[in-house]
Amino acid sequence: MTNREIPYKIYLEEKEMPEKWYNVRADMKKKPSPLLHPGTLKPMGYEDLRPVFCDELVRQELDDVTPYIEIPQEIRDFYKMYRPSPLVRAYCLEKKLDTPAKIYYKFEGNNTSGSHKLNSAIAQAYYAKKQGLKGVTTETGAGQWGTALSMACSYFELDCKVYMVKVSYEQKPFRREVMRTYGASVTPSPSETTEVGRKILAEHPGTTGSLGCAISEAVEVATHSEGYRYVLGSVLNQVLLHQSVIGLETKTAMDKYGIRPDIIIGCAGGGSNLGGLISPFMGEQLRGEAQYRFIAVEPASCPSLTRGKYAYDFCDTGMVCPLAKMYTLGSGFIPSANHAGGLRYHGMSSVLSELYDQGLMEARSVEQTEVFEAAEQFARVEGILPAPESSHAIRAAIDEALKCRESGEEKTILFGLTGTGYFDMAAYEKFHNGEMTDYIPTDGELSAGFDGIPKFAGNPQ
Repeated sequence: MTNREIPYKIYLEEKEMPEKWYNVRADMKKKPSPLLHPGTLKPMGYEDLRPVFCDELVRQELDDVTPYIEIPQEIRDFYKMYRPSPLVRAYCLEKKLDTPAKIYYKFEGNNTSGSHKLNSAIAQAYYAKKQGLKGVTTETGAGQWGTALSMACSYFELDCKVYMVKVSYEQKPFRREVMRTYGASVTPSPSETTEVGRKILAEHPGTTGSLGCAISEAVEVATHSEGYRYVLGSVLNQVLLHQSVIGLETKTAMDKYGIRPDIIIGCAGGGSNLGGLISPFMGEQLRGEAQYRFIAVEPASCPSLTRGKYAYDFCDTGMVCPLAKMYTLGSGFIPSANHAGGLRYHGMSSVLSELYDQGLMEARSVEQTEVFEAAEQFARVEGILPAPESSHAIRAAIDEALKCRESGEEKTILFGLTGTGYFDMAAYEKFHNGEMTDYIPTDGELSAGFDGIPKFAGNPQ
């Protein structure tokens, strides 16, 4: 099959949509380490996690042996409103770069929420409704997860309380208003409305917040409100499971046209989209059926994989959540406010952390202005304004394609375009006005975060 016989957009039919989520942990010989109770430091089981998460989601969180888990029909019916999403051949970008590389991207921005986050939001809202809950609480960084969850909760008539990282709350008022349109309450975090929020503000006056702060507040409200549970848009095993629809559809579309990616790239904050995109391909590699090169791309201002430590750490700044073994900058690390994207979490998914630690995945960090240069270049030739988060993957894809131009290699590059940037115009404005700066934390600043990593026998420091 010649290049031009492959369409610009590859669409699957509804009948080709996944009927089951894929659980990559089932194929991992060395499993991710279990969550630990913050008080006893013992592995947490079903009963330990029930007060925080929905019952079925706890089962999914703990299941590391079942390779495929049925997607309930109600969720599949909702998926049909915007799935299957297109796999796009970036012919125009290839031409602009004058590269022999073939570039593909899986576009997850063609739904009302504007990102891939809806894939897990609808699943978590479904299980909360099925359990008979009144509502859920959550945090959001750039606002994509909060937008998706508010949409999903509206669909199932659930109350939705969102704690939004303060800097994003101020930078992205339109994203905030979309959440409110769908019926969610949105509170800038850290706030005076929770005990943990007041404590953080007392210790860090004037802080612009972080996902770790917002998680602490959302968990406090969930555990102190009857009929509520906490839900999360990234990091957790259950979220990567739901997001596997991205990779499963991508692989089906590529197999349909005989396409095999050499390099698979995703932006990395907590791990939801990267984990979802690579999961079926990583499964092949784990089973010895194929070899791929996986690249996680993170911001230089919040470099958990490239400069973090692989250790047990709190998932939140208030230290009320379980401890997860992950690449972390320390739960007290608060990223610079100049970072325009939503990749502001101090840690990384335990699944992705374990894969990275085993050398099955690469990681690189990129600076903010480089990311927006790539975003603008992509928008001008491909016609989609990308989210700053997704643009980290675009930056790496362009860099790899330019290497192919120099070497003459015809590699096939796949990356995840996880959302649109139409609510991120304040960041684009700063970039165009020359007001955007790059910030890389010093070793001293990172050391302060590392000092907060729990100290107990066997935990690296």
